[in-house]
Amino acid sequence: MYFPSIHRARKQTARPVCSALCIALLLLPLALRAQDQKPGIVFSTMERGAPLPLGWKNLPVVHGKPMTQYTLVHEGQTAVLQADANRSASALMHNGNIDLARTPVVAWRWKAEGPIEGADNRVGSKEDAPTRLVFLFDGDKSKLSFFDRAKRDLAKRLGGEELPYATLMYIWSTTEAPGTVIANPHTDRVQMIVVSGLPGDAGQWQSLRRNIVQDYERVFHEPPGRINGYGLLTDTDNTATTTRAWYGDVEFLPGP
Repeated sequence: MYFPSIHRARKQTARPVCSALCIALLLLPLALRAQDQKPGIVFSTMERGAPLPLGWKNLPVVHGKPMTQYTLVHEGQTAVLQADANRSASALMHNGNIDLARTPVVAWRWKAEGPIEGADNRVGSKEDAPTRLVFLFDGDKSKLSFFDRAKRDLAKRLGGEELPYATLMYIWSTTEAPGTVIANPHTDRVQMIVVSGLPGDAGQWQSLRRNIVQDYERVFHEPPGRINGYGLLTDTDNTATTTRAWYGDVEFLPGP
C-alpha cells in the first residue's frame, strides 16, 4: 500500500513519506461522535445484510484504489463480518473510546480463507494481510526523532491533519511465527504483531486475546497514550490478489 501524491508536481516528494504511513492516515477523514456505549463491536447480534453499525465507517487506505467490501453475513445461526478484498485496501474503523486503565485486553475472533500469495509484511511492495486488528495511538510527539517529525510535518502539509503518534496491529501472516514483531517497512512508528498464520489456521475460526498495554510497551518501549481509533483491515492492493476473511465480535476486557 502507498499513499499517492496530492499533486503530480509533488509526486517525487510525497510518495516516500506517505507510503510509509498510509495505515496511520486511516482516521484523518473521520469526524465521528464518540460512543457512550461499551467499546468494541458485537456482530453476532446483527441481522444479515444490515448496514454498518453506528460509528463505524469503511475508510480508504489509499485514495483512488478499490475498497475492500465489508458485509454482515450469517454463518450458521451467528452473524459475522465478511471482508472481500480484490486488489483493494480499506478499513472498517471507529474513533477511540477505550479506557486502557480499565480494559487493557482485547478479545476477538477471525477466520482467513487462506494466505495471500506473495504477501510479506517486511517488504513494502508486498505488505498485505488477510486479517488485521488496528489501533492508532496519541503520544508525546517531542519524543519522536527528527526524521519522524519531518515526516509528520510533510504529511500535515499535504493532508492537513497530524498523523497518530503510533500504530499497533495484530496480523495474520505465514512468513513469520506467531509472536513475531514486524516493523512497517518504511517506519518504526507502525508495528505489527503476528498472531495467526500457522499451518492449519486457514479456514478455521480462531479466538484470540491480547493485552494491548503490554504489547504496546513491548514494541514501543513506553506506556501507551490514548487510543485515537481502532478497527479491522483486510487488504490485497500490493499483491494485486483477492482474498476473503471473516471477523467475529471484538471485546475489551479487564486485565491481565
